[in-house]
Amino acid sequence: MSTPQRPRLTRLALALALLCLVAAACGDDTSTGTNDKDTTATAAKDDAPFTLRLGYFPNVTHAPALVGVFDGFFAQRLGKNVTIETHTYNAGPEAVEAIFAGALDVAYVGPNPAINAFQKSKGEAVRIISGAASGGAFFVVKPEINSAADLKGKTVADPKLGGTQDVALRSWLATKNLKTDTSGGGDVSIAPSENADTLTAFKAGTIAGAWVPEPWATRLVQEGGGKVLVDEADLWPGGKYPTTLILATTKFINAHPAAVEHLLEANLDAIDKIASDPTGSQAAVNTEIESVTGKKLSDSLITAAWKNLTFTADPVPSALTKAAKDAKAAGLLEDTNLKGIFDLGPLNKVLKAAGKPAVKDS
Repeated sequence: MSTPQRPRLTRLALALALLCLVAAACGDDTSTGTNDKDTTATAAKDDAPFTLRLGYFPNVTHAPALVGVFDGFFAQRLGKNVTIETHTYNAGPEAVEAIFAGALDVAYVGPNPAINAFQKSKGEAVRIISGAASGGAFFVVKPEINSAADLKGKTVADPKLGGTQDVALRSWLATKNLKTDTSGGGDVSIAPSENADTLTAFKAGTIAGAWVPEPWATRLVQEGGGKVLVDEADLWPGGKYPTTLILATTKFINAHPAAVEHLLEANLDAIDKIASDPTGSQAAVNTEIESVTGKKLSDSLITAAWKNLTFTADPVPSALTKAAKDAKAAGLLEDTNLKGIFDLGPLNKVLKAAGKPAVKDS
């Protein structure tokens, strides 16, 4: 029969032994220089089933999202424990509203809505984690419009007040000494509207032009008889500017770091598929657009629009500083400080694993 003191000592010895084992395990993770420690930490957070709420537009500029859904890249990479709940929007500000309402975890959006979300939350709620598309925005006008001066007293459109094309349009008009305001006044009246309504208004002649992304720019030309007055690529150094970025909530990034990496892997899978099989990718995008809008694009339209876009994970960070300054000048942003808006660590980890060059955050 044992004395009362012996079990107490045994329990103490066991506790010390366990502490030593934990310390040794941690020491092994650090000394090997591998990501074992990170993997263990993320697995603890991502093992339990959860839902990822993903937002995007039924638009050619969001092709990586559409291909990722159609080809199952998101489902394959995220695995059976993650339920993917998709939501579609007409413009970035709507997606940002959904983020702040707690209805989205990750969204494909333009740079200006991403900037607005970052500033609105004082740099706390969201981070840009990747790019998806570059280029593909144009100012299409009626044939009789030959210069900015011809627009004075007329009405033009873009997808959404405070959206990426809205800021680009207001900024360009300002460089031509044409004033605008957020209520539709000024030398040129800007009437933000949904892209389908913009096409209808352009055909009817109630607007003189519109600054829109593809495929709507091509539709205004092909179906509305318009012409391109400004290719936005001409306004950026090297013609490079982000059209679509991936924005994630910091809450989701912190809770599910492994899922973030898998989502970025799926985005890269989609971009690679777009590069290797443009015809199949165009068909996939068209099918997804039809599933959301109820109508497919013509093959000639989607092919023409496709040529004006570059699909890339590079978020072109240097362009965001200018975008923020332009938004402030247009009265749509108060603070242009973007320090901390990017979290590209997970993306660069995924790029390295795929044998691709890293991207910089400035």
